Order: sequence, then structure tokens, then C-alpha cells
Amino acid sequence: MRYVGPVSDAEPGGVLRSTGRVPDPRSRVFEASRPVRLGDADQRGRLRLDALARHLQDVATDDSADSGMSEEPVFWVVRRAAMTIERWPRYLERITYSTFCTGAGPRWAERRTSGRGSAGGRLETAVLWAALDAASGRPAQLSERFHRVWGAGAGARPVSARLLHPAPPPHAEGRPWAIRSTDLDVLGHVNNAAYWEAVEDELNRRLPDRVPVATECEHRLPMDLGYQVRVVSEVDEGSLRLWLVSDGGVHASVMVATEPAG
Repeated sequence: MRYVGPVSDAEPGGVLRSTGRVPDPRSRVFEASRPVRLGDADQRGRLRLDALARHLQDVATDDSADSGMSEEPVFWVVRRAAMTIERWPRYLERITYSTFCTGAGPRWAERRTSGRGSAGGRLETAVLWAALDAASGRPAQLSERFHRVWGAGAGARPVSARLLHPAPPPHAEGRPWAIRSTDLDVLGHVNNAAYWEAVEDELNRRLPDRVPVATECEHRLPMDLGYQVRVVSEVDEGSLRLWLVSDGGVHASVMVATEPAG
């Protein structure tokens, strides 16, 4: 496993350190597959980070529907997400995803997902999802039904929702990042996958000859249509740190470790 930096490995522990966890023998493990389509791949044929994020949320939705949990009056939003990649899946490769719960808090839970490609692609992810009441939009307590479905996987492992990334550099100007109506989801906010489009764009601009091998994103404030958002970033050797900011504050922060493109 590769770590972006010491912040992700510090107590109480970022999601990145969870990408190596295996399911408890009693855990519910759900499998689904997705091909890497034309709109999922970059110019070199690599599965993009935003496409991977869409795969992950679709597989999580399918798992909830299969388990009956989609009937609960709850929306799930991403608080933190991490990805480590041993080998990137490529265009037309079919990826089999296995997903399971690896921990929980009072109003959130961690979902691990492993991806195995038909041509050797291999990746690990961990996403911390926060539960929101569908009527009020306020944080919701995890239900008895949740614990019946995923409780064996969550077990006695408590997971913190505390955010760990540092603030952006002082007086950083950045560049504008336009929010489009197509970025919004059914909650009326920018979908988590759209944040990764900004990461891919900044990687292509600042580290064009490198590919991401480990990354972690923390979602702090929602973004909505009409917000004047800026991308602020800094490069340290082969690592990228990025923040999406506006006058309202930091909406998200991302750390990316890279290696030379093969």
C-alpha cells in the first residue's frame, strides 16, 4: 500500500489506511461488475478517477437495493474517500467489484471496495459515507436495519468522521472551476464524482507525465450551482495537493501520490 503522506496515517486514521482491510468472515460481501467505457477512460486509455468514483457509488447503490436498505428514508453522502491502485484498469476492461462494510460510527459507515479487472487491473478503495435524513437533510442515526445487514462487517471497529487534511496555503489565488448543471445530483449538490474531474484536470495540467497511484479526498462543504469556486494546488516532487475553495470556505481537499506514466 502506498500512502500520500503522514496526515492520512495519523490517528484517528484517514480512510487511506483502510484500503488494505479485508472483510470479516461474517460480513455481507456484494459483487457487481462494470466495463471501462469510452467516457470512462483518459487519452491514454486509463480509467479516470471520476469514472471510478461513479462506479463506486453505483455499486454501493446496487448493494443497498439488493439488501433492501434502499427503502430506508436516508440519503448517503461521501465524507472521505481513498483509492490505491496497483494497476489501473484500461479501456474496455471489465472490473469486478467486491464491496463490504469495515466499520461504523453513530451516523456514518466505512465501505471498502476491491476492484479486479479482466486484464489485470487491481485497485482498493475505502469510502466513509455519512447518513442524512431524507426529509430534513440532517445527520441520521444508523438504524437497526443497517446493523442487521452490515453490522457483522462493522463489528466493534469504530470509525472517526474527523477530517485531517491541512488548510490551503495562505494567499493562494488558484484558478476558476466552473460548476455545471450536469454536476448536480438528486440532492441538488455537486455529486462527489464531479470533484474528481477537477483532480484529473489539475493532474493533467501540473503533472502531465505521471499517473495517480494513491489518493484521498475529504469533502468539507457542499458545492452548488452558482458558486464561484477556485482550484488551488501545489506540487511537491511527484505529489499533488489540491483544494476546491470559494468565499464560503474549503469545499474539498485532495492529496494525490503519483508515479511516472508507463
